[in-house]
Amino acid sequence: MTKPLLFLDVDGPLNPYAAKPSRRPEGYQTFRFFAGTSDWGSKGLLVWLNPEHGKHLLALPFDLVWGTTWEALANEHIGPNIGLPELPYVHFGFTQTAKIPSLVRYAAGRPFAWVDDEIGDRDHSYATAEHGGPFLLHHVSPRTGLTNDDFRLLREWAAGLEREG
Repeated sequence: MTKPLLFLDVDGPLNPYAAKPSRRPEGYQTFRFFAGTSDWGSKGLLVWLNPEHGKHLLALPFDLVWGTTWEALANEHIGPNIGLPELPYVHFGFTQTAKIPSLVRYAAGRPFAWVDDEIGDRDHSYATAEHGGPFLLHHVSPRTGLTNDDFRLLREWAAGLEREG
């Protein structure tokens, strides 16, 4: 059986940007990235990442794909700092207002899970109407990023697919 896809957003699940500015969450390190886009400015972009996330993600029974507007920049800045190899990424395009149509097209009927901090009812409705296979849209708090509970939920969902398949 082919593994399901796991679409990874950066800001929220991997970078808990909404945590208290004075204290990063436990296990996270501070990184400052430069020259990604002009939006990052002369001071660069400050990001919190947990280096342990890479090994936890690689241990999941999924094929990992960047599902982030960082697109290729995730391979340059995020992956190496959390121990991920270069991953494929979904191209959203400049006019894209919602990620879910691109994710559903990329999945092409294949089971997928998506972790993001901006999943809404429209995303669920779209995936239900347009995707021909199982899916999990999982909201991750941008205050905490991915937690052990999130990893457990993803493992259990994938295990359920194996039992059904």
